[in-house]
Amino acid sequence: MCLFLNFQELKAQEAQKWRDSLQILNEKIRLNPSSTDLRLKKAAVNIELAQWEYAADEYSRVLQLEPKNLAALYFRAYVNTTLRHYDLAKYDYEQFLSVMPKHFEAMVGLATVKRKMGRKVDALDEMNKIVQLFPDSTLAYALRAGYEVELEQYEPALFDWDEAIRREPKNADFIVSKIDLLVTMKRYEEAREVRKEAIKRGVPSAALRIQIP
Repeated sequence: MCLFLNFQELKAQEAQKWRDSLQILNEKIRLNPSSTDLRLKKAAVNIELAQWEYAADEYSRVLQLEPKNLAALYFRAYVNTTLRHYDLAKYDYEQFLSVMPKHFEAMVGLATVKRKMGRKVDALDEMNKIVQLFPDSTLAYALRAGYEVELEQYEPALFDWDEAIRREPKNADFIVSKIDLLVTMKRYEEAREVRKEAIKRGVPSAALRIQIP
């Protein structure tokens, strides 16, 4: 109980620091309302305080002042994704990518938004593009594998989990995902072999606890 109370106290202190920062920034913005730098800092504090609507409004003000401000576009897309305003997030990511077409995080953001919108073909196309542009990225393969499992495209997903694991052979989350997929496919012996080989590579057995029939 004491540890819990200490944690809660630390969280409260941290939140108070952000609120203090917000108060200072609000005063500075009042004196210099056209400063996009101050408004970007305020929006970042709004995010820290989970004040998502305020953050979105602040990024919109920045974009009124500087329509091509990439930081405001990117983070407003992130905020709108959190708020489930997917159409708005999609627009911002697309605007951002029209200027920086090979920005990995923005491409992942757009693919994720299309996935959440249920635009299956478009989302998978975006993920394919990410893998093509970033063939050495573990996250690119893992992102696509997770979606392929959701679409019940199991063989392509298995390929992508293999590619992710080849790049990060001790990533327990990836290995568990592959084992879980093999279980779904009722390839139980392969699942056991994957776990056994992972333990040989030094992955802790406790991290690979998954029921295999």
